[in-house]
Amino acid sequence: MSEIVPESWRPALEAVLQTPEARRLGGWLKQEEANGKAVYPPRGLRLRALELTPLDEVRVVILGQDPYHGPGQAHGLSFSVPEGVQVPPSLVNIYKELESDLGVARRSSGNLEHWAKQGVLLLNNSLTVEAGQAGSHAGKGWDAITDAAVAAVARQEAPSVFILWGNHARKKAARVPELGAGTRHLVLTSPHPSPLSAHGGFFGSKPFSQANAFLEAQGRGAIAW
Repeated sequence: MSEIVPESWRPALEAVLQTPEARRLGGWLKQEEANGKAVYPPRGLRLRALELTPLDEVRVVILGQDPYHGPGQAHGLSFSVPEGVQVPPSLVNIYKELESDLGVARRSSGNLEHWAKQGVLLLNNSLTVEAGQAGSHAGKGWDAITDAAVAAVARQEAPSVFILWGNHARKKAARVPELGAGTRHLVLTSPHPSPLSAHGGFFGSKPFSQANAFLEAQGRGAIAW
């Protein structure tokens, strides 16, 4: 991998990044780009979630599946898009639930960096995707790296909140023993905010108020969603 791992995450990820699987991932990505394929997000943004949210500052983890695959959408944070890019449907529904849950007015911007800078780790399972091909980099080696990041948060002494939207996020969390029965963390699950599933239980799940109540009870402070 050609990306520079932020310092706070290096001890947690060092071992997995030295595996043959991680090296194959890096070589495969370089070859894909050499073959003329567009890969999102561009180099320099693929570890943006780790860059904006140092390990020791994580308070909430929101897991996504893979980056947006349209031009200019992906910038290294799950569910987020850069300023000026149309808010994607899943994020529209996230904003609707946030408004219903906490009364926060829906924003016109889909950039969630203000969450990340408060300790909300917006992490996708795969950190790259081929243009126009959703899920195209699944199974290529990212899973082990992002699993290690989630496990590192779960091993932190301070309790955090893990928000798991959809089956994919739940399966990823299930691979982390520290999030199992008796966990000290708050694990919130619901259907995915996608328009295909949001009406099946995502709306009305109140993840934001539950997260803040837990964080405040732990003395970690609420997120200004």
